[in-house]
Amino acid sequence: MTTANAPKLAKTLLKSYDRPASLDNPRSPHRPDAGNFEKYAWIFMRLSGVALLVLTFGHVFIMLALDSHGVHRINAAFVAARWKQPFWQCWDLLMLWLAQLHGGNGLRTIISDYAKKDQTRFWLNTLLLISMIFIVGLGTYALLTFDPSTAA
Repeated sequence: MTTANAPKLAKTLLKSYDRPASLDNPRSPHRPDAGNFEKYAWIFMRLSGVALLVLTFGHVFIMLALDSHGVHRINAAFVAARWKQPFWQCWDLLMLWLAQLHGGNGLRTIISDYAKKDQTRFWLNTLLLISMIFIVGLGTYALLTFDPSTAA
């Protein structure tokens, strides 16, 4: 090999290494045109996970461990008294929304990782979105339209 061919050889060898393979994959979140959605989804998962820990452990503590009655005091009247207060409505609503969005985002990631065909990925994500909207809508409706007078 002559020194005149060295730049050509170096250029040929570096050509395969100067471009990450993820840039050629149209599904990759690492593409320059992918935006910051995956970054914000990752940050949301961490923050919502911490918030859900606080909300869930607070919920369990208040519902089960606050006094000596435990689960025996939980009935429709207890829930009605609790949901009369906007604080508890917001607490439970926030827990519902965060749990659904956190779980849905996790399932979206699993679908993206394991669904091989674009069409399969599309339909699974569509079903996931429909189910998330249905669950959040139904839960929000139940929580906000609950009539405490019917529970007594």
